[in-house]
Amino acid sequence: MAKNVKVYSTSTCPWCIRAKQFLKDNNIEFENIDVSSDHAKADEMVKKTGQMGVPVFDIEGTIIIGFDRDKIKQALGI
Repeated sequence: MAKNVKVYSTSTCPWCIRAKQFLKDNNIEFENIDVSSDHAKADEMVKKTGQMGVPVFDIEGTIIIGFDRDKIKQALGI
């Protein structure tokens, strides 16, 4: 069953690009949220994490800050 995956990112962040490619390579559907152009979503991300750094993953409510492959795989069950 597909999990609800959100990625808070910016289009210029190299780790965000790698992280989204990792999800694509593993056939994981995700919602990309560009916090550089959506200030409401940027505020939402800061409320969830307490910081402005990207990428941030929200996988079924599990928050992962940064591109941590092991934590992402664990949260996705892959």
